Amino acid sequence: MKELKDSTYTGERALFALSDANIYHCVFEDGESPLKESSNLVINQTEFRWKYPIWYSKNVVVEDCKFLETARSGIWYTKNITMKNCLIEAPKTFRYAEQVVLEECDIPNAQETFWNSKDIKLSNVKIKGDYLGFHSENVEIENLDLDGNYCFDSAKNIVIRNSILRSKDSFWNSENVTVINCTIIGEYLAWNSKNLTFIDCTIESHQGLCYIDNLKLVNTKLVNTDLCFEYCSNVDADIISEIESVKNPYSGIIKAPKIKEIILDALFVDPSKTQIVVKEDE
Repeated sequence: MKELKDSTYTGERALFALSDANIYHCVFEDGESPLKESSNLVINQTEFRWKYPIWYSKNVVVEDCKFLETARSGIWYTKNITMKNCLIEAPKTFRYAEQVVLEECDIPNAQETFWNSKDIKLSNVKIKGDYLGFHSENVEIENLDLDGNYCFDSAKNIVIRNSILRSKDSFWNSENVTVINCTIIGEYLAWNSKNLTFIDCTIESHQGLCYIDNLKLVNTKLVNTDLCFEYCSNVDADIISEIESVKNPYSGIIKAPKIKEIILDALFVDPSKTQIVVKEDE
């Protein structure tokens, strides 16, 4: 393996097509695409200061590194990259990437990150920014702290555990999503989606959980959640908190200790296709 230490690189494609190398305590200054088409790299304690640093690369390990805001659109079309203990200040960092692992990373400006990417694993990651994970697939997440709207629009095959999502319009147009032991806060949760399961979760959402086919909630709280389940089909909801209001579900069963308002308008739905059980009346 080549050893590159304590160096500063400038200029476009500074280390183009570099392979089988260890990069330690270096700086990539101005100059686009310094590691484009690279492979089999281990990068430690290095700072990236300009655009497109790791494109079309494969088999890369990045640890204790920093990507400045100016290193935007940093990792596109790259396959098999693991990042640990990194600070990623740049937006749009991942696009069309595959086999991405992030552990103990902070992404404070994650606008439009993880778009059209697949086979993603995130663990103990903090993210702030809108439109996370658009059209992504095969995503496994543990201990995510997210502050950003519109996450996982049009995404599929997602499992999220032990996380907090402060996100308006999350999971729109998504498919095959399982969320376990999470808190989700944000309006209009998961509209126009299919095959969603929430287990042991706390959800707070104005007009959340509407226009969904095959929705399951297990041992879940709906806090300050109103007008939910509108035009949902095949609902199987076991709610352990009071619900503000339920409006016009298409079909299924909804159980809750208390529902303040139930709206079933026969002009729009067939009320006989939905069973609503208020447990305090049992």
